[in-house]
Amino acid sequence: MGTEPSAAGERTSAGIRISGIVIDAVDLERMAVFWSRLLDLEITRREDEWISLGPGLALQRVPEPKGVKNRLHLDLVADDFASACAHAADLGAVPAGELREDLWQVWKDPEDNEFCICRS
Repeated sequence: MGTEPSAAGERTSAGIRISGIVIDAVDLERMAVFWSRLLDLEITRREDEWISLGPGLALQRVPEPKGVKNRLHLDLVADDFASACAHAADLGAVPAGELREDLWQVWKDPEDNEFCICRS
């Protein structure tokens, strides 16, 4: 991992890595409260158009609401699945389907971004 074949078939490395996940938000403050409380993450940086939660998650203000299904989503693992689902619902998330394979359930945050809560 970390290297990809070049056109000549050689392996090269650009030193690229994931530094974090960014979620677009129309209502930046509302979404920061939702995600920080859901994941018990502290707000570590706040700007007019950007809020960082812990070291790996951030929210950025965008002008348009979400329009279609996410092409990328978070899988969240819960030690207590039932409590995690109840907590998500209390914060404003809604289930987007039934429990699947007795392992995970798709949810939508207050701006309809999908994420999964998974059994540990």
